[in-house]
Amino acid sequence: MEKQLISKSYYHTFIEGINNVEPIKILGELYKQEQQNEMPELSYIRFAQGEVYFLNQDFETAIFKWENVSNELKPWAQKNIADAHVEMNLLAIAEDYYNAVETDSEVLETEVLLQLFSLYIQLDDHPKAVDAIKQAVELNPDYSDVTDMARVFFEDQQDWDNAVELAVNEAKRTESLSWFVTLEEYVEDGHTAHIHPSYFSEVILPLYHIDQNRFESLATALWNSYQQNDLYFTWLEEINNLLVVQEPERSNTWSKLSNQFRVTYFELMNGKYLIHEFSYLIPTYLTNWMKLATASDAIIASSAVLSWNEIYPANLEASTINMAEGLLNQSDRYQEGIKDGVELYESVMKWADAEGLIVDKRNQWIISELQDLHQYHLMITGTETSGKGVFINTVLEEELSEEAANATVLYKDADNAKIHAITDEEERMIAEHNDFKETIKKEQTFISCRMPVSFLNENKLSLIDAPDLTNQDKFRSKANHYLNLADGLLFVINTDSNLTSNELDQAVKIKDQIPDLPIHFILCKSESNLDSQVAMERTEAMINRIHAYFPNAKAFTFSANEGRKNQMDQFSAFIQTIKNGHNIEEGRTASILYYIKKSIEFLLDRREEEEYSLMNKVEWNEEVVTKLKGAQHQLHDIEENSDQVINKSYNKIIEKWRQDLTMKLQELIRNSAELVDEDSDLGKVHMELNDKINKRINDYMEETVLPDLHVELQDWIEQSDSELNDSQTYLREMSDSLIIYMMKKRYLSSVTVKY
Repeated sequence: MEKQLISKSYYHTFIEGINNVEPIKILGELYKQEQQNEMPELSYIRFAQGEVYFLNQDFETAIFKWENVSNELKPWAQKNIADAHVEMNLLAIAEDYYNAVETDSEVLETEVLLQLFSLYIQLDDHPKAVDAIKQAVELNPDYSDVTDMARVFFEDQQDWDNAVELAVNEAKRTESLSWFVTLEEYVEDGHTAHIHPSYFSEVILPLYHIDQNRFESLATALWNSYQQNDLYFTWLEEINNLLVVQEPERSNTWSKLSNQFRVTYFELMNGKYLIHEFSYLIPTYLTNWMKLATASDAIIASSAVLSWNEIYPANLEASTINMAEGLLNQSDRYQEGIKDGVELYESVMKWADAEGLIVDKRNQWIISELQDLHQYHLMITGTETSGKGVFINTVLEEELSEEAANATVLYKDADNAKIHAITDEEERMIAEHNDFKETIKKEQTFISCRMPVSFLNENKLSLIDAPDLTNQDKFRSKANHYLNLADGLLFVINTDSNLTSNELDQAVKIKDQIPDLPIHFILCKSESNLDSQVAMERTEAMINRIHAYFPNAKAFTFSANEGRKNQMDQFSAFIQTIKNGHNIEEGRTASILYYIKKSIEFLLDRREEEEYSLMNKVEWNEEVVTKLKGAQHQLHDIEENSDQVINKSYNKIIEKWRQDLTMKLQELIRNSAELVDEDSDLGKVHMELNDKINKRINDYMEETVLPDLHVELQDWIEQSDSELNDSQTYLREMSDSLIIYMMKKRYLSSVTVKY
C-alpha cells in the first residue's frame, strides 16, 4: 500500500478488474453509492479521486479532494497537496505543507524529506537541502537510493566534509566495500587531510577484518594524505595504536604498508624533524613494521630495531628484539641475501648522500670486501705475548704486523701494492712505510693493505690482523666492529707459557658474540728444542684444554725457529681443512646486514650529534640575542641620559641669555630717548633714531654678548665632550664584557661532551 501511496496509484484499489472505463467515472459512481450509506466514509474515495485529478494535472481539484480527507490517509493527503503546489511552482506554499505533515510512518517521513530536499534544490537553498537529505539518510538509510542521492548531491556541490561523513558512516553501517572505495577516493583527492586521524579509526578497523587488501590500500592513502601537514605525527600515532593490537597474517603480503613504513622511517631520520619530536612513536612503530614487513623490508626493519635498541635500550619490547634477531639470523639462508643486501645498503647510502649525511667510510670498504666470494677472510688475534705478529709477518714475508698495533689491517693479494687507511669519516692513501707504522697505532682505523703475497694468492686467503687482546673490553672497542668481516678466526696462543683461563675466556666471549664464526687456534713455539718431551706434552695439554671448550676447533703449531717453506706448506694444508665444508655465502648475507645495521646506527648517531649541535646553537643564539637586547636597552638609556644632560645644559645657557637680552635691550631702547632734542629734525628723527638704536644694539652684541656667550658655549662643549667620553668608555667596557662572555660560552660549548 505504501508503494501505491508513494506513486499515487492507490486509486487502483477501487478500479481493479474494471476495464475500458475512466477511473474518474468509476470513482464518481462509488462516491455516490457511499453517500447513500447512513454513515458514509468518503475519505478513501476522495483520496483516490485526488490522485486521478493530480495525474491528469488538474491540481486545484486534486487539492480540494485531499483537503477533505480526514482519516488515516490525511498525512499522505497533506504530502500530496504539497506535491501539487510544487507542480504549480508555488514552492513556498509547498514547503509549508511538507513541514506541516505529522506522521508515525518512517516511509512517509522519508518521502517528505526527499521532497523537501528536491524543493530546496530548486530554491537554491543549499543549507536546507543539506539538512533535509542528511535527515533522510539518518532516518532511513536503507530507503531506495537515498544514500546515493546524498552522495551525488554532496559531490556535485563539492561539499566534501558531508560527502566524507556520509561515506564513513555508510562504510561502518553497511560494511560494503563500495563505500570504502568511495572513501578512499575522497582521501586520494585530498578531501580528508584536515580531518583528525582518530575520526577514521572506527572505519578502518572494521575494514581490517573485512578485507585486508582494501584496509592496506585505504590506510596507505590516509598515510599519504597526512604526510605534508601538521597532523602527520597524530596519524602515525593513530595507525600505530591500531596495528599494535592486531596480528597480521604472514600469508598476506603487506607490500604497500611495508614500503610506507620504510619510506617514513628514512624520512623521520633525514633531519627534517628532531628526534625528540618523534622518539615516543618509534618503539610501537618498529614493532608494527616488523609485523608487516615484506621479505626484503624485514631485513632493514630488523636492522632498524636493533640499531634503535642499542642507542635507546629498554624502549622496545623483548619480543620485538628477539624477532629482529631471528630474522637476521635466518638471513644467511635467504637465497638472494647478498644481492638484495647490497642493493639495500646502496639505497641507504644514496638516501644519506641526498640528505647530506656523512656515512661511515669503513662500512663501504667492508661491504665491498664481503661481496668477494672468492676470498676466505681469516681474522687473527691473540694476547700481547702470543707471537701473533711474528706469525703474520712470516706469512706475508714482510715486517708489517706489530704486537702493539691498534688498527685492524686487511692483507690481500694484489699485483700492485696499494694501502688505504679508512676511518669513519675519511679514507686516504698510504705511500710511506713510516706513515703505515704510525697509522696502525690508531684505534678504530681500518687499513686495506693490498700487495703481492704468493701464499695469500695460492690459498685464496685474506688475512685480517686484529689488535692484540689485553682484556675483553679493549677487544670490543678495537676489533669487534670487524668480527663480522671474518669467515673464520685464528686465536694465537704462546705455548711457552701456561694457557690461562683468561685467554680461553676471551675466545669463548668472541664465540658468544658470533656463535656461527668458526674459531681455530695457532700454537706459537719459540723454544729451541721443539721436539723435547716437555714441549710436546705441554702442547698436547693445551690442545686437550682447547677441545674442552671448542670441540670442533683445529690447532696448528707454529715455530719462529723452523724453516718458513715447510711451515707454510703445512699451514696451507691447515687452511684447506678449515675451509672444507664451509659455505662462505651462507654467512656473508648476515654480515652484510650487520654492517647495514651499523650504518644506520652511525647515521642515527650523526643525526643526534647534528641535533645536539643545532640545539646548542639555538640556545647560544638565544642567549646572545638576550644579551644584545639588554645591551641595546642600556645603549638606549645612555643615549637618552646623555641627550638630556647635553640639551638641558645648552637650553639653560640659551634661556639665560634670552632673559638677559630681553632686559638689556629694553634698557638700551629706553636710554635712546636722550638722542632726541629740540634741534632734531622731526621729519628725519625716526630714521636717525632707528639707526642709532641699531648701532647701540650691535655694539652691545659684538662687544659684550658674543664674547661672553662664546666662553659659556666653549665650557658647554667641553662638558658635553666629557659626558660623551664617559658614555663611550662605558659602552666600550660593555662591549668588551659581551665579547668575553660570548668567547667563554663558545669555548664551554665546544668542550661539552655530548653524553
